[in-house]
Amino acid sequence: MWSLIKPRAGTLRLWQAALLLAVFAFWYLMTTPGLVPNFMFDNDRQAAFFFGEPLKVLARVWTWFVSDADIYRHLAVTLVETVLAFVTGSVLGLAGGLWLALAPMASAILEPYVKALNSMPRIILAPIFAVWFGLGIGSKVALGVTLVFFIVFFNVYQGVKEVSPVVLANARMLGASPRQLLRHVYLPSATSWVFSSLHTSVGLAFVGAVVGEYLGSASGVGYLILQAEGTFDMNTVMAGILVLTAFALVLDAAVGRVEKRLMKWQPRAGETEKL
Repeated sequence: MWSLIKPRAGTLRLWQAALLLAVFAFWYLMTTPGLVPNFMFDNDRQAAFFFGEPLKVLARVWTWFVSDADIYRHLAVTLVETVLAFVTGSVLGLAGGLWLALAPMASAILEPYVKALNSMPRIILAPIFAVWFGLGIGSKVALGVTLVFFIVFFNVYQGVKEVSPVVLANARMLGASPRQLLRHVYLPSATSWVFSSLHTSVGLAFVGAVVGEYLGSASGVGYLILQAEGTFDMNTVMAGILVLTAFALVLDAAVGRVEKRLMKWQPRAGETEKL
């Protein structure tokens, strides 16, 4: 019964904010000594050591952005790496997926190699990229591209493959050229698949940037987190994670806005039900 109830648009944000506050309240209760009995640790301070304290985490975020204002150059480096990896990997994945989906001979030849590359744990490429491209932005972008590319590639490939044969036949009967088929049939069919993959790729682009910063860098949010881990400063580690998560959500929201603008032709779920 509860699964059939949908929150109204006006109260949805309130429910989401209430859930976030509940998570922070639970975190505060479990990591503040003496508030509640904690049976998982030998003493009250261990929970704070392992999970940080939310007030101190928020204080660290405030210091980074307001008091000292020293995170902006690190954040700019990570965001540049992330955006470059996201855009480059998405464009290459879109182009590669369209090409192989529309070229059966090339698809048959390259299929085992594409699957082999996709099955490889690409995080192990990070040290190789550091040797090839150095410890600057290039190695982080290269790692992020490998993470984003295959997500977009396989979604585009599947989206083009699932174009209705009836639609294709009708378009060809009307005299549509290959270029017109690509623009008016294949691309619209793959668009929803593309945006579905882009929402997943946002987080992977951040993963590529941060993992690259872990392995070798002198700036970036990943570098700050690594330095904090070296001194067992869990509050700073959690603050870095919160900052990265917040900006990943901002980038995902930007992708969502572009999706709404480009997908106006597609009826929404509610409109489909009414029809």
